[in-house]
Amino acid sequence: MSEDSSRLGELQSALRTKMDDNKAIADSFQIENGVVQVDAEQKSAFDKNMADIKEIQSLVDGIKSLEEVSAWGAQPDSTASVAAAAAAGAALSMPSQYQTIGEQFTDPEEFKSLANGRNGANMPNPWQYEGSLTTKSAADDIDTAIVTGLHGRAVKRLGGRLGVAVADDLIDTVGNSGAAHPALLLADALDTADAGRVVALVVLADGVEVLVFRSTDALAAGRPSRSVAAQVEDRADVAYPTYLAWRGLLEVQPPNRPAPNRISASAALRRSDWKHGFVGSKDATTGTTHLPPSRVGIGGGAVDDMEPAPMADTEGTIVTFTVDRLAYSPSPPIVFAVVDFDGGGRMPIELTDVDPAEVAVGGRVAMTFRRLHSADGIHNYFWKARPVRG
Repeated sequence: MSEDSSRLGELQSALRTKMDDNKAIADSFQIENGVVQVDAEQKSAFDKNMADIKEIQSLVDGIKSLEEVSAWGAQPDSTASVAAAAAAGAALSMPSQYQTIGEQFTDPEEFKSLANGRNGANMPNPWQYEGSLTTKSAADDIDTAIVTGLHGRAVKRLGGRLGVAVADDLIDTVGNSGAAHPALLLADALDTADAGRVVALVVLADGVEVLVFRSTDALAAGRPSRSVAAQVEDRADVAYPTYLAWRGLLEVQPPNRPAPNRISASAALRRSDWKHGFVGSKDATTGTTHLPPSRVGIGGGAVDDMEPAPMADTEGTIVTFTVDRLAYSPSPPIVFAVVDFDGGGRMPIELTDVDPAEVAVGGRVAMTFRRLHSADGIHNYFWKARPVRG
C-alpha cells in the first residue's frame, strides 16, 4: 500500500494547491459600493478550480476506502475467522470496496427489518413506485405526479416510466431548494388543480416516499393571492458573486457597523401574528390602522378597542425613501421607504429586489417574507416590500 499512500499524498497536495488558488482568486475580487465585481475570466477560473477540487476529493476518498479494506483483510485472525464461519455455514458480510452514504444507512439489519414491515416508510428502490402506489389507489386514478430528488437522472427516468402527467420540477427556474422543494412543487401543482384531482408527490432519497393528495372544493378558497408561478415570473435574478456571499462561499468586507444581535425567540413568539403574519391592528372606533399593532388608538386614545388588520396581501405606495450604505445588511446598501398602504396604514420598511437607482416616490410595492440577517447561526426573518412589476 506504499504506492497508494504516495498517491494519496500527491492528491492531497494537489487539493491544497487548488484550494489556495481559489482563495487567491476570491481575494482578488473588487468591492465597489458594497457589491462584489467579478469578471468573466475570474469566474471561469473559480468554477474550474471548484470542479477540480471535487474530482480530487473523490479520488482521495476512494484511496482511503481501499486502505480501510486492506487494513481489514490484514488482520491476523481474518482468514481463520472467515474459514471457521464458512465451515459453520454462517452467512458472511464482506465489506464493500465502495460504499455510498445510502448503503451505510440501508445495510444495517434494523433498517432491513423495517423495509417491508408495517412501520417501514422507505421502499427498497425507486422502481417499486407503481406497484406500491396501487395498494392505496389505482395508478389510473392519478392525474398528476410530482417527482423530485437530488439525483436529476433518477428523477427524469422515473418520471418517464409512471405513465401519468408529470409536473415541472422547477429546476430550470428555481433550482433545487432542498428540504422545501417537495412542498414548493406541491404548492405549484395545487395552484392550478381543480376539485377532485389526485396528485402523487414522489420524493427520491435513500428510498422513496409517496404522498397522495385529492383536492376538494375548499382548495379555491385556500389559495394564496400570488401563485408560485407568479412569484417565479416576478423574480429578481441574483448576481453570481452575491450568491456566493449569501451562501458563505465568498467572504466580503461587511459594513463598518456592528453586526445585529441574535433574535429573541420568546419575543418573536409573543408577537407571532405581527412577525410571521404581518397583522396590524385597526381602531374599531376611528378605523385607523396601526402598524405595528398597538393597544392604544392614535386618534381617539381608546385602549384595547382594536380589531386584527391582516396586511400581508395589501399593496402600498412609496411616500419617501432613503439609501443607507453604512447600516449592516447581508446585501448592502439598504433601501428604506415609508409606505402608505391601500385602505390605511403607514410604516417605514426595508425594500428588497430593487436597484437603488430605480426607486422613486410613488412606486407601488407589495409585501414579502424575507431574511433580515443571521446571528450565531440563527436566521431572523421579517417582512420587506418589493416593487410590483408588470
